[in-house]
Amino acid sequence: MVEETEVNELKKTENEKRRSGRKLGRSAIGAILVLMIAFGATFWYTQKGKSCPCFQDSRKYTGIVEDCCCDYETVDTINGDVLHPLLQGLVTTPFFRYFKVKLWCDCPFWPDDGMCKLRDCSVCECPENEFPESFRRPPLGLAADDLKCQEGKPEAAVDRTLDSKVFRGWIEVDNPWTVDDETDNGEMTYVNLLLNPERYTGYTGPSARRIWDAIYSENCPKYASGEICQEKKVLYKLISGLHSSISIHIAADYLLDETKNQWGTNPDLMYDRVLQYPERVRNLYFTFLFVLRAVTKAKDYLEQAEYDTGNPEEDLKAQSLIRQLLYNPKLQAACPVPFDEAKLWKGQSGPELKQQIQKQFRNISALMDCVGCEKCRLWGKLQVLGLGTALKILFSVDGEYRQDQHLQLQRNEVIALVNLLNRLSESIKLVQEMSPTFEKTMKGLSLQPAAKFISSWNRLLKTVLGDRLRKLTL
Repeated sequence: MVEETEVNELKKTENEKRRSGRKLGRSAIGAILVLMIAFGATFWYTQKGKSCPCFQDSRKYTGIVEDCCCDYETVDTINGDVLHPLLQGLVTTPFFRYFKVKLWCDCPFWPDDGMCKLRDCSVCECPENEFPESFRRPPLGLAADDLKCQEGKPEAAVDRTLDSKVFRGWIEVDNPWTVDDETDNGEMTYVNLLLNPERYTGYTGPSARRIWDAIYSENCPKYASGEICQEKKVLYKLISGLHSSISIHIAADYLLDETKNQWGTNPDLMYDRVLQYPERVRNLYFTFLFVLRAVTKAKDYLEQAEYDTGNPEEDLKAQSLIRQLLYNPKLQAACPVPFDEAKLWKGQSGPELKQQIQKQFRNISALMDCVGCEKCRLWGKLQVLGLGTALKILFSVDGEYRQDQHLQLQRNEVIALVNLLNRLSESIKLVQEMSPTFEKTMKGLSLQPAAKFISSWNRLLKTVLGDRLRKLTL
């Protein structure tokens, strides 16, 4: 009886082992099948990634820049060989490195609550003996037609010391595209742009986001897919291109280590903000060509202007560089008309549409007074004024284009226009330099998920099989 019981127990144990073995086999087969499926899916993903625009062609911009008259390859070549070197030299001359700006203004839309984390947010203003004597030379007198808001009394005129009429062609004239506080010298100050570079300042958070949110949502909404209104597309692309350029400069001159005051390029930020979005890069190229067209269209005016700062050698250098910029044979041959403005504002609704977009851009320029960071406000005001000047040159002064209309620019408008073109040129160069690096990086990263995925499933398989085998031997 005892022997029969032992035999039954042995049979029972063997049956349990066989069942466990079958379960183990099924588990092993299931795990292997899952691993094979996972491996296949990952392999497909990585192979797909090699041909996916995200990893390859999206950052190799080719063909004509949308709505412009030049292709990407030509822009890169001309910018690298001609424009960037000229502009880099031009903005260091005394005439173009001093910008007049009202840094402290009340925000017309909401209370200013912006705070900067870094001392780099502040602007170093120029003492009066630093900027050119001719910039602060008092005007020689007031013409009869200049007695505006003075009740016809010359003695009631505000002293225009900072914006005198010593330059031929440098006058105070309204710009319908901007808020135009450059003519109000009451709280204006001169800033040396070389001592206040556009860079990371620590200005982040709700205050900074609110500026861009207001610009895009209220004044420059993204055009809908299939939008046929070219003018609205132009405004959005200009602002988007400017936004991209600003983001690139912040990433290119970033505070990497605050304790060591170490500055350098932050490639991850540049990728996160701009380079991973092909549309933003394309809009940067568009804005660059738009501003370049404005500069070349105003060549007769800019060539004849006097760039007088009281430093004959530097002034001759500025004038020479301006002429090289305006009449460069390589530029004229490769891209004679970067943007064709004549195709806009057509039809009966043209004038009304222009007034609407002018109003929107004026609101954008007014929003610069709401920027809660002094240095950000400086560069925001300068670049928005530069863009407003480009709009003024291309689309006339009074809202109706006339061939006999004479272009008139303020000195500050020209300084802003050239510095904006330089900022955009530098951004184009940085995109050209950084994009290949990111292409290689992204291709490498595209293979990493597969390795990590397979490694994880190997560990899981070993765990499952190991547990089963341990249970089987107990």
